[in-house]
Amino acid sequence: MNIAEEIIISPLKDELIEDINKTIDYFKVFGKVVPSFQSGKWSFEENLFDETKEIRFPDDKLDWSQYINREDKALFLAYKNNNCIGQIRIIKDWNRFCYIENIATKKEFRGYGIGKLLLTKAEEWAKQRKLIGMSLEAQDDNLGACRFYVKQGFILGGVDTLKQSYNPKIETTLYWYKLFK
Repeated sequence: MNIAEEIIISPLKDELIEDINKTIDYFKVFGKVVPSFQSGKWSFEENLFDETKEIRFPDDKLDWSQYINREDKALFLAYKNNNCIGQIRIIKDWNRFCYIENIATKKEFRGYGIGKLLLTKAEEWAKQRKLIGMSLEAQDDNLGACRFYVKQGFILGGVDTLKQSYNPKIETTLYWYKLFK
């Protein structure tokens, strides 16, 4: 059975705010992206770790009302049987990209196309605003997420080794882009 067929994607409303952080879940860290820049193009290799660990980002504490009925930002939630299982939070960036601030799917629903549905919704939103593509950041040690972005048509467009200087656990921030045709 295709779980994705049972999913309802809803824009954020006041009564759904309490569901947002329900989608923040543990994920496996099992390797890293090793980027390389040659002849004006980014490429990368994968370096798998000897041990896998699970980590979780902290809950976001934002003024969620700022994402309701706005032209420049949005938050969409994915529901299955009235349970919130995923989210994507996006903004219209200064460079005419739809910047993905966060995308998350509950652990037990990963691999069923929920993330793809959320990205499709973000892409529709971006195209309605005549944006030129989508962009996001990921840490180099979040190999699972990076593999997902590549599978969804994103390409590595840049690397920053200083952005996360405050966090000694993060060496490199990767910038991923999907340009619309």
